[in-house]
Amino acid sequence: MAISITLNGEARNVSAPMSVASLLAELGLKPVKIAVERNLAIVPRSTYGEVIVEDGDRLEIVHFIGGG
Repeated sequence: MAISITLNGEARNVSAPMSVASLLAELGLKPVKIAVERNLAIVPRSTYGEVIVEDGDRLEIVHFIGGG
């Protein structure tokens, strides 16, 4: 079963059920360098495996980039 989400402003279909951690893995992203906002609320990194992505969710994923 697929669900529709908005990821960084773009419509996307993903498999369901899927946790935030699974979504990051599917996208090839490392959770250590990522911040995730789901429906205008920050998702704590410690809960990525527990928070389920649902139909209609709006997600923003931001990469942390070091520099100086």
